[in-house]
Amino acid sequence: MRVLVLGASEKTNRYSNMAIRMLRDYEHEVVAVGNRVGQVLDVPIEKVSDPHSDVHTITLYIGPANQPPLYNYILETQPKRVIFNPGTENPELMDLLKKKEIEIEVACTLVMLRVNQFE
Repeated sequence: MRVLVLGASEKTNRYSNMAIRMLRDYEHEVVAVGNRVGQVLDVPIEKVSDPHSDVHTITLYIGPANQPPLYNYILETQPKRVIFNPGTENPELMDLLKKKEIEIEVACTLVMLRVNQFE
């Protein structure tokens, strides 16, 4: 499954970094997008540019106040699902996703992976 980690960071204490590592442990293809370019394992972190294709899931690690400039990017990526990790819940973005019939999950990616509920 191709997963886009939005809010990716090279800092090992960040949940986005932990998510990239765990997603790779579970052999998912990972695309990482953050404020700064960098690298986590074999995954390059890039800045927001053109939307990616064939992304099944976007997992969010950006707070609601910083999400509005990314709405179009998220919608144009056309994921099948967006995971709102703790602290990223945003009713406005959720409404936009519902209108596009994109599945919404308010959950923790790390927990979902550990209990085999990520698929």
